[in-house]
Amino acid sequence: MVEKTGYVLLDEQDELKSFREAFYTGGPSIYLDGNSLGLLSKRAEQSLLESLQDWREHGIDGWTEGTHPWFTMSEQLGERLASLIGAKKEEVIVTGSTTVNLHQLVATFFSPDEKRTKILADDLTFPSDIYALQSQLALRGLSPQQHLVQVKSRDGRLLAEEDLIAAMKDDVALILLPSVLYRSGQLLDMKRLTKEAHDRNIIIGFDLCHSIGAVPHELSEWDVDFAFWCNYKYLNGGPGSTAGLYVNERHTKRTPGLTGWFGSNKEKQFDMNHVFEGADTAGAFQIGTPHILSTAPLIGSLSLFEEAGMKRIREKSLQLTRYMMDEIERELKAFQFAIGNPLEDERRGGHVCLLHAEAARICKSLKEFGVIPDFRAPDVIRLAPIALYTSFTEVHEAIQILKKIMTDKHYEKFSNVREVIA
Repeated sequence: MVEKTGYVLLDEQDELKSFREAFYTGGPSIYLDGNSLGLLSKRAEQSLLESLQDWREHGIDGWTEGTHPWFTMSEQLGERLASLIGAKKEEVIVTGSTTVNLHQLVATFFSPDEKRTKILADDLTFPSDIYALQSQLALRGLSPQQHLVQVKSRDGRLLAEEDLIAAMKDDVALILLPSVLYRSGQLLDMKRLTKEAHDRNIIIGFDLCHSIGAVPHELSEWDVDFAFWCNYKYLNGGPGSTAGLYVNERHTKRTPGLTGWFGSNKEKQFDMNHVFEGADTAGAFQIGTPHILSTAPLIGSLSLFEEAGMKRIREKSLQLTRYMMDEIERELKAFQFAIGNPLEDERRGGHVCLLHAEAARICKSLKEFGVIPDFRAPDVIRLAPIALYTSFTEVHEAIQILKKIMTDKHYEKFSNVREVIA
């Protein structure tokens, strides 16, 4: 266990400490909500300003000229993202939003027949994913109540992979699971689950929103069929940042379920034919014109990940969350807190799930003391120390502030009800 003064030594030994200077860290506050919205980096700001300058100086010619030509921006960023998820450059594209990309992928890969009519998911996944699955079933005239199978958690926090595998029945056509559960931070074994699905001839895809940028992946090696994610959490692409998707090269020549002109073969896109001729890469799964100003910050942000490397980022992330859990165990034992995430490194994503019956009001109190957490109903305080900009000293100070809040019962001044945005 790390000694109380160990955070000073940990910061001194931190190989990634210099990256903190690349971010606007919010002055005196301790930001532990990077799993909801990552902080702005100076490089992301610069690449956005450069795209604005391209617009100012080139007008319509910004599509092909300037610092960051817009016409190929999505493909170039997809190539750079590929290394973060263990994919080939042709398998990744930056496009759309998380839920739009999910609709695209389900519309493409869900092909019910007389035998297989069901979609398998879980009952802990992010609600937007379930809404999309329900609507895709309804569009095909299938009852979501009957054809969406949601594997239940045994304890309301974690998923048993054995239960997920047992639910892979002969009537399942498609599986969608989170890589990391958004409340508890549980990291699923995507390699194992993909093999089990493929052994049963079932298509499987993953929502990577809470793992990309915090956890290395090997999607191509694991033979995952598809994946999608947002880029505004650990990847620091900014609020509403354009999202991303992955399609295994086995499927990239498949006609997308939802076609649009930006999915065209780039050489033929401006032929303006009324017959869709798609790209033979993941680029085919684009729909409309890219949101350039919501994409440009990724240009700068990804350069930080390329320099730091996912191996070092994951190592520090695990160190930070381990140190945080040790501090919680040492300092908060008397205050009825429980750790809700898996303790094992290989089963934990990038955040700590702290459970308490008064979680909503404790989060409000933390914010008043300059610690920015995240609340998830009914009793979860999510604390995400981020490898590129959170120090061990900040983790130590945040837990000391939380201890003072509990000792002084400062949280009692607030109602135990979430704000409009938790």
